[in-house]
Amino acid sequence: MLPAVATPKPAKFKLNYAPHAGLFENSAGRSVVEQIAFAADAGFTAWEDNDMRGREVSEQQRIAAALQRHRMQMGVFVGADISWDKAGITTGNQASRSKFLSDVRYSIEVAKRVNATWITIVPDHVDPRIRPHFQMANVVETLKQASDIVEPHGLIMVLEPLNFHDHPGMFLTEIPQAYMICKAVDSPSCKILFDIYHQQITEGNIMPNIDAAWDEVAYFQVGDVPGRNEPTTGEINYRRIFEHIHRKGFMGVIGMEHGKSGEGVEGEQALIEAYRRSDDF
Repeated sequence: MLPAVATPKPAKFKLNYAPHAGLFENSAGRSVVEQIAFAADAGFTAWEDNDMRGREVSEQQRIAAALQRHRMQMGVFVGADISWDKAGITTGNQASRSKFLSDVRYSIEVAKRVNATWITIVPDHVDPRIRPHFQMANVVETLKQASDIVEPHGLIMVLEPLNFHDHPGMFLTEIPQAYMICKAVDSPSCKILFDIYHQQITEGNIMPNIDAAWDEVAYFQVGDVPGRNEPTTGEINYRRIFEHIHRKGFMGVIGMEHGKSGEGVEGEQALIEAYRRSDDF
C-alpha cells in the first residue's frame, strides 16, 4: 500500500489581502480563531476586524495569539466611534473633540493587545451650519492633537473617505481631500485609507489618484462595484490595480471589506479563486 501523500497548501498571495470575520464561516465555522486558521491555509497573510474595539479583552487576546501562530499581520480596526447621524469633530465642539481623543487613547490599548499598526478614522458628518473651510480647520486641529497622542506608540490613523451613495452627508469623501488633510496635519501617524470601492463610486480615476496620493497612502481596502463583493464580480479591473500597487512596492495590508457573491462553501471557494485570478500577475 502506497503511503498517503499530503496535499500541499496553496502558495501565499503576492499581496497581503486581509479577510474579516464571517467571510469563511461556512468553511471554518463561527469561531474567529478557526476562520483565521482557514484563511492562513488558503494563502492569506493578513486579517482585519472593524469591530475589534468592541470585543472582550479575552477574545482580542485569542485573536492576537491566532494571528501570531499563523504569522498573519493584523490590519485595521475602527479607532473611534462614528456618529453616523450627526456631525462630530467637524464642528470644533470641545466635547466632541474630547470624546474622539478619548476613543483614540483607548484604541492604543487595543492596538497593543492585538499587535495592530493602523486604526480607521472617519470624521463624521458635514455640519451645514458651519462653512466648509472652518470644518476643515476643525478636523485638522483635532487630528493634530490625536497624532500627538498616537505617534509615540507607532500607531497610524488612516482616514477613510466614504462614498456619497452608501454614506450621504459625510465630511470626508475624496482622496484629494484626505491628501490635503494629511499634508496639513503633517504627521507619520495620519495617513490615508484608500478604499477602492468607495472611490470608484465617488470619483473613479483610481490608479492616477493612487499615484498622486501615494506618499500619504498607508492602507487599501477593496470591494467590486456594483454589489460590494469580491474582485471579478463587477466593473473594476482589480488584477491591473493589484499589479500596479505591487509594482510600486506596497508592502502593507489590503483589507477585503466586502461580502460574497455566492453562498455557502461554494461561494467562499469562489471568493478565494477570484483573489487567485486577481493576484496572478
